[in-house]
Amino acid sequence: MTAGRDDHVNGEAEATEWLRAKRADLIQHPGGTLLEHLHRVHGLLDAWGARRTLRLAGLCHAFYGTDGFPVALGSVHRREELSVAIGTDAEDLVYMYASCDRARTYPALHRPDGAIADRFTGTSSPAPPGRRRDLAELTVANELDVVRTANLDRSQITGLLDLFVTWKSLLSAPAFHAVEDARRSMRLA
Repeated sequence: MTAGRDDHVNGEAEATEWLRAKRADLIQHPGGTLLEHLHRVHGLLDAWGARRTLRLAGLCHAFYGTDGFPVALGSVHRREELSVAIGTDAEDLVYMYASCDRARTYPALHRPDGAIADRFTGTSSPAPPGRRRDLAELTVANELDVVRTANLDRSQITGLLDLFVTWKSLLSAPAFHAVEDARRSMRLA
């Protein structure tokens, strides 16, 4: 966290209460409710040793909806509300994840010139390695939870796991091991 900018952020418990106030515990999502999914993603990031900012972003990653889950708890036009709750750095990661145009971003994310395409603005911007790593780690945590809890067909799962193999250089060792474990359980490795 950046001293001064995010020293006021609430912890995970406070963020959870805020998500409940936004009714995340009533929204259906594969494997239960959206709040349950958000907690599982946060838990994976925590188990992988992610820094607090990334864990908080994981806890709130679907706040603005996503390219794969359109239900939003808040508006991208009022980003300051989420910033107050989890800090500006974590909110910036939430926006990056929510705004990501997956079809335009994911295939080249692992490349040094990988850019992140914004589905809200239609723009695409080069992303430094740290941003690409954060997006990759959060995406893997999210999708591995979805793979475990949703009724996806084998080709969807295979496509995701094959993509994540190309992201090896962006992922932490624990995240990549989780990808390998999922591939083994699907008998892809």
